[in-house]
Amino acid sequence: MAQVQGDDAGLAVGRRVRTVGDDGATGEIVEDFGDLAGTPVVVDAESTVRSRRWAVALDDGQLVFLDDDQLELLN
Repeated sequence: MAQVQGDDAGLAVGRRVRTVGDDGATGEIVEDFGDLAGTPVVVDAESTVRSRRWAVALDDGQLVFLDDDQLELLN
């Protein structure tokens, strides 16, 4: 597991998490975008999305981008 960076009690790179919602997928936070969270990201000519705080490598191999309220820590 990657070394945990940040507050030992909260979300941080290296922490194991579960997504909030019906699927409850588990994974590990791999990147913290901090101050960049919430800025517009142009995907293509028709799509602009809001950036998220965390990049999470899910156990099923997917990479997802989520905010604090979409994650819960695992023990």
